[in-house]
Amino acid sequence: MKNTRIHWFKFASPATFYPLAGRLVPWFAWAAVLLCAAGLWVGFFVAPPDATQGEGYRIIFLHVPASWMSMFIYLVMAFWAGLGLAFNTRLSGMMASALAPSGALFTALALITGSLWGKPMWGTWWVWDARLTSELILLFLYLGQIALRAAIDDVQRADRACAVLALVGVVNIPVIYFSVKWWNTLHQGASISFTHAAMATTMLEGLLLMSLAAWMYTIAVALARVRVIILERESGAEWLAQMTEVTP
Repeated sequence: MKNTRIHWFKFASPATFYPLAGRLVPWFAWAAVLLCAAGLWVGFFVAPPDATQGEGYRIIFLHVPASWMSMFIYLVMAFWAGLGLAFNTRLSGMMASALAPSGALFTALALITGSLWGKPMWGTWWVWDARLTSELILLFLYLGQIALRAAIDDVQRADRACAVLALVGVVNIPVIYFSVKWWNTLHQGASISFTHAAMATTMLEGLLLMSLAAWMYTIAVALARVRVIILERESGAEWLAQMTEVTP
């Protein structure tokens, strides 16, 4: 009987992952565009006004997905970094490096949209609230990753140093998530859980569509960025030279 199992471990090699990433990028990019268009349409034109916040609440269709992604990307980045630190796999450090700019982007977007939302709701652009402060620390962790990697010329040393920083910074993620429960803060609690959603169905649909769009965007950009990193790090590799000859 023919063995039909897929050997996923072969994609841990940059030589096999590079062409796979190239084939996947357009699919995820188009999915991101379509989901974002649908999510913005539902969020800004279909969902009803909020009973207490009126039309101003619609910023959540940008703020909430950005906040979710800022935390989840860090966890994924730390996973790849830890994998590279434990098994010394080249692709792991490349993936961690590719994810950091997207994480910084979503964290900055979460902070900016949160300030825009907080001004009419709280009467101020910023307060040193536990949730906001820990989210700001997350931005500094992402920027620290990018700066640390740029400051170290040796690629392997940079990967190890960034992996340690990423793993240490993971402790900030539960602080962000549970800060509303642990401390008495201005930031409102979660409106969505695994058992219920305290909002209209169309509001929830808009949030989920925008969250999926953020996922697709992150995957597409990370795959595109890791291909560039592979080209930079593997510039002298024989497999890359052969691929360049086949695909000019």
